[in-house]
Amino acid sequence: MDGVMDTLHGFGVSSTHYLQNHYKDAQGWFLFVSFAADLRNTFFIFFPIWFHLKESVGIKLIWVAVIGDWLNLVFKWILFGERPYWWVQEASYYTNSSAPHIEQYPMTCETGPGSPSGHAMGAACVYYTLVTSILTIMLSKQKKSSSKSLYLRASLWTMFWTVQVCVCLSRVFIAAHFPHQVIAGVISGMIVAEAFNRQQWIYSASLKNYFNMTLFLLSFALGFYVLLKVLGVDLLWTLEKAQKWCVNPAWVHMDSTPFASLLRNMGTLFGLGLGLHSPLYTESKKSTSAGIRTACIAASLFLLHLFDSIKPPTHTAALFYLLSFCKSATVPLATVSIIPYCVSGALASQSKKHL
Repeated sequence: MDGVMDTLHGFGVSSTHYLQNHYKDAQGWFLFVSFAADLRNTFFIFFPIWFHLKESVGIKLIWVAVIGDWLNLVFKWILFGERPYWWVQEASYYTNSSAPHIEQYPMTCETGPGSPSGHAMGAACVYYTLVTSILTIMLSKQKKSSSKSLYLRASLWTMFWTVQVCVCLSRVFIAAHFPHQVIAGVISGMIVAEAFNRQQWIYSASLKNYFNMTLFLLSFALGFYVLLKVLGVDLLWTLEKAQKWCVNPAWVHMDSTPFASLLRNMGTLFGLGLGLHSPLYTESKKSTSAGIRTACIAASLFLLHLFDSIKPPTHTAALFYLLSFCKSATVPLATVSIIPYCVSGALASQSKKHL
């Protein structure tokens, strides 16, 4: 088994070396793709837009992104995947003279295990959900066999696979993942998204459901970590490797650690539950005109962008994780209830002044 994995890893490092040498001019594009594929953009951009355009799509996006990323964390803890930027330094697969030189970039030094790729899995989850949702909306009154229907399907799925290929190449280029890890991420993400396409209960889940689900997911992950810790397995083994082999210590970020991801996702899910069951949300639902929806989208994108610039302090891990949870919970809470309530109230008062 070790021989098979060494062969896979060796092929992956060769792929990274090839991309970095032959497509060096595309470095800016690959770095942008890795940035754009981060789940943070789903929470701060896609969710605010889609929630105010089509509420059910926005809700599904959060569920798919959160559960997909939680499963990604569990898979990573089970599979113990290496990452190219440290494996090439330690592998007995190479002699000292034959190991290829691999460049590192600011987004290379992820601190968690590598398999499956979180970026690839997240992008597959989110974009599969968007494509299938758009197709459902656009084709609800058209025949599936019509030329317009076929053209729309072909266009959207071509865009979907173009995005997936770009994300996969990007992650391999920056030496954050091996090819088999990004492929596993895409397949896993599509399975998660398709599973949620068949779930209807998420649109009517009570606040108790949100609380219980958040508590279960958090407890399961922490319990799994503690259990393996007791058995002598350190699930944070990758943090030491990242700190040892990253060429720039400033590129090792606490918000890329497994627990940061876990608390961020749990905060987002809980915040969505709070927002959907807030009296402010009930009040704002009374005003659903196109103008108000547009204003809510613009206000959400602007205010969340400002909010995202506030970074929790990293000097104390526990405080960082707690503030990350609270910050993440605030994003859907503000998007769903606070911002629409304020926008609809402001527009209503403006219209009264003009009467």
